[in-house]
Amino acid sequence: MDLSAKRELLEHIISDLGRTLVAYSGGVDSAYLAYAAHRTLGADMLAVIADSPSLARIQLEDAIAFAREQHLPLRVVQTLEMERPEYVRNDGARCFHCKDELFSSMEQFAHEHGFRSIAYGVNVDDQGEFRPGQKAAGLHQVAAPLLQAGLSKAEIRELALQAGLRVWDKPASACLSSRIEYGRPVTREALMAVERGEDALRKLGFRQFRVRHHGEIVRIEIGRAELPRALTVEMFADFTRIFKALGFLYATVDVEGFRSGSMNASLPAETLVKLSS
Repeated sequence: MDLSAKRELLEHIISDLGRTLVAYSGGVDSAYLAYAAHRTLGADMLAVIADSPSLARIQLEDAIAFAREQHLPLRVVQTLEMERPEYVRNDGARCFHCKDELFSSMEQFAHEHGFRSIAYGVNVDDQGEFRPGQKAAGLHQVAAPLLQAGLSKAEIRELALQAGLRVWDKPASACLSSRIEYGRPVTREALMAVERGEDALRKLGFRQFRVRHHGEIVRIEIGRAELPRALTVEMFADFTRIFKALGFLYATVDVEGFRSGSMNASLPAETLVKLSS
């Protein structure tokens, strides 16, 4: 099926959902889904973004700005995953509890305001990754229109580019909690250190990166194309200054570069299988 046919299929899938809430983060997948839903359903869709300490302020602001640019109806809801002990303890199921909190909140809102469906932006490529949040989506019967239409991440970016959406090449960015090593409790202080560290890397001109929190040690991942610029004595001095000011004793640069989901490498294989099933 060519891309044009997949886009038409996506529109049919969305149309069949009726009045729909779209779980929206501002990333390219959810942004394109919200855009397509608005084009298809008009006033019968509402984008919903979850605001909590695990969402970087720059990501929230950009998501709101994009919705405003595209005239997408948007509601910001406060989610309370930080009040869930099972989320804070930060084991391999953390993402499940986060999405369970989000979809529970959206279900309540849908019931109170007459929405028929909830949808989120999972795609074909996500199926090969460790994503406990998909299990939560299944339990809450959340629709996955991009996946149903057979769209890959690259195809979604291409559709967003064709639609003139500025987010078409936006780097992926998971929640701040995903930067904290498993087994280390998620705290507001740790989330703030990660957020401020990533803000500092952005100001240094880096585009694709992660700040990985390992207690006294910070592990800095930089996209491979940008890695040569990071591996200089001068940049090491900047990293040391920035991250020691944020409370880390040691600042390290990961020579493998940026890898999405690299924290999952520390989880036992049996945990990955159990939480994915």
